[in-house]
Amino acid sequence: MISQQTIQEIQNRIDVYDVVGAFVKLKKRGTNYLGLCPFHNEKSPSFTVSPSKEIFKCFGCGKSGNAIGFIMEHEKYTYVEALRWLANRYNVEVEETETSPEYKEQQQIADSLHIVNQFAAKYFAQQLTETEDGKSIALSYLKERGFTDAIIEKFQIGYSPDKRDAFATEAVKQQYSSEILRKSGLCVLRDEQLVDNYRGRIIFPIHNQSGKIIGFGARIIGSSDRSPKYINTPENELYIKSRILYGSFFARHPIDKLDECFLVEGYTDVTAMHQAGIENVVASGGTSLTPDQLRLVKKYTNNLTIIYDGDAAGIKAALRGLDLAIEEGLNVQMVLIPDKEDPDSYVKKVGADAFREFIKEHKKDFILFQLEVALKDAGSDSTKKAAVVNQIAESISKLNRAEDFTRQQDYIKRCSALLKVDELGLTALVNKLGRDKIGKEEKRLQRQQPETVTEEEKKEGDDSGIDLLFKDELSEKAVVRALIEFGTMAWDDSKNVAAHIFEEIEKEGLEDMFDNPLLISILYSYKGMNLDGGHSAEKQFLYHSDPNINQMAVSLLTEKHQMSPNWTKFYKGDIQDRTSLYKEEVVSCMTYLKLKKVKRLIVENQKDLENEISDDDMLVLLHTHKHLKEVEMELMKNIGTVIFR
Repeated sequence: MISQQTIQEIQNRIDVYDVVGAFVKLKKRGTNYLGLCPFHNEKSPSFTVSPSKEIFKCFGCGKSGNAIGFIMEHEKYTYVEALRWLANRYNVEVEETETSPEYKEQQQIADSLHIVNQFAAKYFAQQLTETEDGKSIALSYLKERGFTDAIIEKFQIGYSPDKRDAFATEAVKQQYSSEILRKSGLCVLRDEQLVDNYRGRIIFPIHNQSGKIIGFGARIIGSSDRSPKYINTPENELYIKSRILYGSFFARHPIDKLDECFLVEGYTDVTAMHQAGIENVVASGGTSLTPDQLRLVKKYTNNLTIIYDGDAAGIKAALRGLDLAIEEGLNVQMVLIPDKEDPDSYVKKVGADAFREFIKEHKKDFILFQLEVALKDAGSDSTKKAAVVNQIAESISKLNRAEDFTRQQDYIKRCSALLKVDELGLTALVNKLGRDKIGKEEKRLQRQQPETVTEEEKKEGDDSGIDLLFKDELSEKAVVRALIEFGTMAWDDSKNVAAHIFEEIEKEGLEDMFDNPLLISILYSYKGMNLDGGHSAEKQFLYHSDPNINQMAVSLLTEKHQMSPNWTKFYKGDIQDRTSLYKEEVVSCMTYLKLKKVKRLIVENQKDLENEISDDDMLVLLHTHKHLKEVEMELMKNIGTVIFR
């Protein structure tokens, strides 16, 4: 794990404008910067970066966060991967906390594999474009297949010479170890000699989500009955086939923006579609889809469109593993390419626009497509038809989330009509299969103790109608925002703003007015913070270890409205901002919070008045009501500052 000292060093060096500006074209607007949001399609810029607050916020799609959060969202990195990316950008040496010898060894092997793969990719690329054999054999073949120089360069496509040990000799000369070369799959040991594994093949490097090469696919040139069409990297510390989708590094942003992922079978399908300008496409490598691959798709979109050959093998390949896709919550559509074509040949034949139109017109829902294929195969065989009913019911039962209820009912209605079975009967079968699955899950979890609910919690859970009126968090959010931004500023000669706020909360009994646990966490965290020596509360919360707290901090510190830089042309004199009016803002925030408490007390008092009570109690409650209304009126008079919230 990365040490806390390294994380602190990274946070200290981060410049959110610099980080976001590496991916988004930004223009200065007042004290902030404005650009087109990278997370959704928009024509008018609503994406704002605030260098002073170290945050970004899109007022179109709502995405917001700090520099680390931006890298995680934009590049689909984990927290640790984002930290490593930033450490590399700002030349921060990453210090690891103490780890086991086994983990260290695994990391060393992974690092070595990355280095040797990078060297190999460069070597193969040079062999393709800078040698006579590469140009005459491999490059001419690629040109015949319609590959352009741009697409060859983009995907780093290369060539391995048809020689016994050309690469192995060069790699050993560069001091790469025999063990790493064999583990990478680039070389094999034959007769005690290290020889090349991909001889005479086109090389397709396979990239991970950060663009590093983790393996290779080696395609034979032309056709051969003796050799396999493709040789792939064997599984190692980097290359785990079930977690890889070819082209995902290049497709991640187009998928994210278009909210749809096209899945094809082969490497050349991906490159051909990219070449045509259709970039939201990845390849499964011809294997059944795995949960890890589906989760990789879901990082970018919930919409998966599978584009396979229209022959029997293509149909069979397309249907493999798709029940898993439904369980993952993906909306799966199917498209089969006609006329014995594949996506590679078809997009080259008809062009990008016609290809897109074909996909749009011929998409079929996965479950209905599966039913169509199964019924065709069953023919008039009643036994096979019964199996089809069970198969389809099994698929529909996997739509077991609450938000899928309407979709599930629609499937039952349409499938019962196509199967010519009773709709209620199919519903019962789907429900039974769903219950069976839940039952199995409950048995698996039966050792776990159920959560107990106390009588006090039950009482708190009763819907009294009081709390429903005061779920609005604006007042407490405003107080916490003022605390974070102005807490270290002077209130008077004896205390700062933070001390004043906490004193008021305690004196007026306002602790119960904070209903949101995140706001409560921020309050308590602030009390324990060391804010001496220039440490900023804003920064500590923006980069808090709890992502929920840093998201809340981003939300609190984001300002949608800014003063126009042209305002001074029309207004003479000093223009006061929030910082210069911080005391007025604090007074206003605390007044709103007090008002919230008074309003809550009024509702509670009115509820007591509705009960059957004695005349004396009634008189006390009426006096209480009058007093509370007077306090409410006084507080309303004192509210003088309008706060954007």
